[in-house]
Amino acid sequence: MPTIFHDKAPGEGTGLGLSLSYDIVTKGHGGTLTFESREGEGTDILITLPLNQAKTRAVAKKGAGIV
Repeated sequence: MPTIFHDKAPGEGTGLGLSLSYDIVTKGHGGTLTFESREGEGTDILITLPLNQAKTRAVAKKGAGIV
């Protein structure tokens, strides 16, 4: 069952959540983020992470300077 997150009220928060999440998933772990939005219904976000730790380290080292 998917986890459901709710938006904050307008004007609350820093607005950096998606940007930070993207960097952590893609640069830090070699994964991907995929979005599917439906007007009036919401957005599904699929986070895919590799099982191969060697690939994860190589991507992180190249993309974000993280080992």
